[in-house]
Amino acid sequence: MTEITDDLPARLLHEEHAGWKAILEGHGGEHYQRAMTRDGLMVVEGAVLGRDEVRAAFRSAPPWESYELHEPAVIRLGDHAGVLVYRAVARRGDETADLRMSTTYLYDDGAWRVAAHQQTPA
Repeated sequence: MTEITDDLPARLLHEEHAGWKAILEGHGGEHYQRAMTRDGLMVVEGAVLGRDEVRAAFRSAPPWESYELHEPAVIRLGDHAGVLVYRAVARRGDETADLRMSTTYLYDDGAWRVAAHQQTPA
């Protein structure tokens, strides 16, 4: 079984970039359907979404065209969990989103899974 080691920041950043890349490719909903725990939640402006709702939300929104992650920090939560906190800037067309994000990851069944994700406009 994989334990949290000193590479935890790199591992969680890798997982977060995988999610962003799926969003850019228009597959964010499918990605998070697989990547979230069964009872995982996303807290976004005005809503709390479960896995099925996350998938539907991504289907109804155009994908972002680019993103940047800034100021990442990791909080360790025991041996098999951690929180990645960062600032994200995402763009599509003339729209720019400046967000503060946190994603709680849990190592479960051989993979890092999103247990909770929160985003707040700056």
